[in-house]
Amino acid sequence: MNPKQKVAAGFIIFRRIEKEIQYLLLQTSYGEHHWTPPKGHVDPGESELQTALRETEEEAGLKKGDFHMYENFQRTLNYEVRGNPKRVVYWLSELKNPNIPIRLSDEHIDYKWLNLPSALKYVEKFKDFQQVLNEADSYIKSNS
Repeated sequence: MNPKQKVAAGFIIFRRIEKEIQYLLLQTSYGEHHWTPPKGHVDPGESELQTALRETEEEAGLKKGDFHMYENFQRTLNYEVRGNPKRVVYWLSELKNPNIPIRLSDEHIDYKWLNLPSALKYVEKFKDFQQVLNEADSYIKSNS
């Protein structure tokens, strides 16, 4: 593994409101204020899954028992940030209670629940993540 490579992990979280599937995106309080699912860097001694759970609780206030994780849907993105390699691992999770409140950390300034076409617009700068969202949506629809 490249010692300069950053590794992050998180969840693509969705809920069902009547028949609509909606994805949770958080707006960062830094940089270009881009939109992203809850995710963060892996701490020393932590597994990627432990990171995803910790970051989701820190950034959105959602605990492990608040959602159902689809363990057989995992995607890894590899890209560069400021010239250094980064790897991000995502798992797909569905909220058990679609009305549970989201509690943002100071790393984010807003959140939205968005259907697929809207979510794709919010992340249009990130083509690889758009592909993951499309794959997640197909997976959800084929496993419902």
